[in-house]
Amino acid sequence: MQEQIGKIILDKKYYPGVDLYCDGVIEDEILDIVQTTKPGNYRKVIEERASWPIFYHLSSLRENIVEWLPIGKKDKVLEVGSGCGAITGALARKAGSVTCIDLSRKRSQINAYRHQDLDNIYIHVGNFKDVEKDLDCDYDYVMLIGVFEYGQGYMGSETPYEDFMNILKKHLKPGGRMVIAIENKLGLKYLAGCKEDHTGKYFDGIEDYPSGEGSARTFTREGLEKIMKNCGVEEYSFYYPYPDYKFPTTVFSDRKLPKVGELYQNIRNFDRDRVLLFDEQKAFDMIIREGAFERYSNSYMVVIGPEFETEYVKYSNDRAPEFAIRTDIAKEQGKRIVRKYANTSSAEAHISNMENMYARLKEAYEGTGLEINTCQKDDCAEFEFLEGVTLEEILDELLMKDKKEEFLALIDKYRTIITKGCEAEVADYDLIFQNIMVSGERWTVIDYEWTFDRKISAELLFRRALYCYFADRKSREKAKEWIAAFYNDATLFEGKLWETVLKAEKEFQRFVQGDYMAVSELRHAIGNPVYSLDYLLDAVGARNNGIQIYEDYGKGFSEEQSYRIHQIARIGDVYEFDIKLNQDLTNVRIDPCDRPCIVNVESVLFEGEEKVSALAGKGKNGMRSHNGVRLTDTSFFFADCDPHFQWKVSEYAKKADAVLHVKLKMEYLSPEIAQKLYAGFGIKGKLGSGR
Repeated sequence: MQEQIGKIILDKKYYPGVDLYCDGVIEDEILDIVQTTKPGNYRKVIEERASWPIFYHLSSLRENIVEWLPIGKKDKVLEVGSGCGAITGALARKAGSVTCIDLSRKRSQINAYRHQDLDNIYIHVGNFKDVEKDLDCDYDYVMLIGVFEYGQGYMGSETPYEDFMNILKKHLKPGGRMVIAIENKLGLKYLAGCKEDHTGKYFDGIEDYPSGEGSARTFTREGLEKIMKNCGVEEYSFYYPYPDYKFPTTVFSDRKLPKVGELYQNIRNFDRDRVLLFDEQKAFDMIIREGAFERYSNSYMVVIGPEFETEYVKYSNDRAPEFAIRTDIAKEQGKRIVRKYANTSSAEAHISNMENMYARLKEAYEGTGLEINTCQKDDCAEFEFLEGVTLEEILDELLMKDKKEEFLALIDKYRTIITKGCEAEVADYDLIFQNIMVSGERWTVIDYEWTFDRKISAELLFRRALYCYFADRKSREKAKEWIAAFYNDATLFEGKLWETVLKAEKEFQRFVQGDYMAVSELRHAIGNPVYSLDYLLDAVGARNNGIQIYEDYGKGFSEEQSYRIHQIARIGDVYEFDIKLNQDLTNVRIDPCDRPCIVNVESVLFEGEEKVSALAGKGKNGMRSHNGVRLTDTSFFFADCDPHFQWKVSEYAKKADAVLHVKLKMEYLSPEIAQKLYAGFGIKGKLGSGR
């Protein structure tokens, strides 16, 4: 009936004896990791394995969705669908007690092993409908993180989501809160080409699940509000985890919505490949201008019950532990306050240093026209919340309206200020445009986290600010010409000093990151590709443009002596076509497409006789060379964008009206996957060498 792991009890009173929900052998691997590895080392294991399930279940970044909640040591928490315990630890470190429910024994064991030193966790293993009758009715928090969408599977009734919510409401104490984190089926990432999280189908939620597959169903904001209305819920608030609730870096609210330019971390899918139909950052910017962000947020966090004082949260914990922090904006007694907290014990010194650096910077910039936002230190670093817009926002507005002179005047004012401030033995390396709040004539630095006890040249700081402004923002490119002409400096964005800026930036990012991979690097390591719309259209165009044939009559190949075959029989990825062999023809070169691919030569017929054996190098006539990697006798991998075969045909071409009938199967690859495969073969040398 019970199983004890460390200090944690697994109550199996309602366990059916078999795990009805399982991800397969990967769960055995995760169980082995938590049995043999200390939690502090999970991050390195995640990087080494580069596996989506391991990252998803064991990453501490999953805790961001709940770590900021004002749960206290006297609070009782009920976590429904606790799984492998991705958020259980964060809840248990804050609460007095955490009661977990999960259908899977193996997942509950994983949860217990990773938190076995905590004595305030109790896990029920079994179906919610069975366990529910034994639960208390005075929980301060009921947590459903990635769980409410499975209400149909939990309840099996005609109104499963209403029934699920109504039952859970009974277990809340008066004034308690239910917290639901769930995908928005109208989220922008799904419109842009991410597959639906649960079914793995493109646009499945947007089309309202026409396939009927799976039991999970997500909702729009209006859909969630309808369910709450049907359940008599009147007090609730919406939060917007970004990029989504699984690995949020920021949590917005109706009181603090995102600004234009703030949503730029959009390619954060890890579990599957995806397409990218449009630039999500630009789309989000438009949606924000139109006041429609709430409808298209990728995820929702609904809090049923009293509203939190906190209205905005930003995590900066995808870093080295000594720099892992959280920034909150909260409203107390009608006044907004900014607070920065250490997310790890080793980051306490980083937070404490901010008060000291405030005093140093204030002295350095005295009389320059640049103020430093006040910092006070208690259990966190506390700052005044400043109204206004950032210098970056103002520059963007001027750039969009083509107000060149006003744009350059602000750039020059910035340069003049930092030149004066750099005379002191202290420097804010991150004194960039987005960290300066402008209110009328008042310029104030709002974030000086990266302030150091040494001089940094004004030219380096100026160019670093320019680097950060122009990075990955093509819409700002024309301003480079304005600035270079204004300062009569054609080398402003190139040359040795610019190279110094780039090198310093690389070193700084490595300093901040420490020995750990950033999430963006991990996404690449996991390896699920993103296919742009241009790439897909090019692929279709390559197919429609035909296969190119080059002819060699003893003088080599040339574009002039080539043609495209448009009469191609195609079924799926299999292409059939004829190559006419003119007399005196020595060699032909077949260029099947203009992108990385895997090609299998299904057959080569001459006068009805199969000649595919020539691929193995037999006989006088056959394949002479190729620029790919031979996988089998008939299959080849091409990692570059100019795949080709050279075929010796001199013997065949002696006959009049000779024809080779070729049948190829082609599978296109993204450049990212192609390069990864190429490296995986352990082959040295440049692509295109032919093996």
